[in-house]
Amino acid sequence: MMAGDAASSAEAIILEHHAASHAAVIRFNRPTGRNPLSTSTLEELERTVSALARRSDVRKIIFTGAGEVFASGANIREVAVLTGESARAFALRGQRLMQMIESLSALTIAAVNGYCMGGGLDLALSCRLRFASKAAVFAHPGARLGIITGWGGTQRLPRLIGTARALEFFTTARRLTSDEALEIGLVDRISDPVLDCALEHASKI
Repeated sequence: MMAGDAASSAEAIILEHHAASHAAVIRFNRPTGRNPLSTSTLEELERTVSALARRSDVRKIIFTGAGEVFASGANIREVAVLTGESARAFALRGQRLMQMIESLSALTIAAVNGYCMGGGLDLALSCRLRFASKAAVFAHPGARLGIITGWGGTQRLPRLIGTARALEFFTTARRLTSDEALEIGLVDRISDPVLDCALEHASKI
């Protein structure tokens, strides 16, 4: 059953339930804006994840995106007007959410369908598994803007791919293809359609 069938395209998040596999799919749904993780989207995502965590019938949670984008991270227009105090609060909000996702008892899978940038990559790193489509692209582009992620990616990425590779990734802001991401252990599998692969995997567990 798809809870998001009647949802309008204006919704930042669509929630879909797949009862047969005890799975829920959280889909970022603003592809024209590259699925940004704005403050309002973070708030909605936190409410959604918290509600799913309390459900005994949801044993797997899959994150994916609409269009050609998984998620592009923080809204740059929001970041540009942050003060020192509000920047700290914004970083802590993102950290709490990523920690919540990482601590879920449900199996979490990032089904990366396209561009996975900045805070979107931080979210994928918070999941237990990461599957990618062939067209997926990964980057932390903050170095080009004079900023760096504050949502835990600087801690999780080195643990996953090693300190040297992570430092190079953060400081050069270069983009990785799905093949490169698989080679260094950033993703666990490449498959298309990637959401189908994640649902199939979830159904076997």
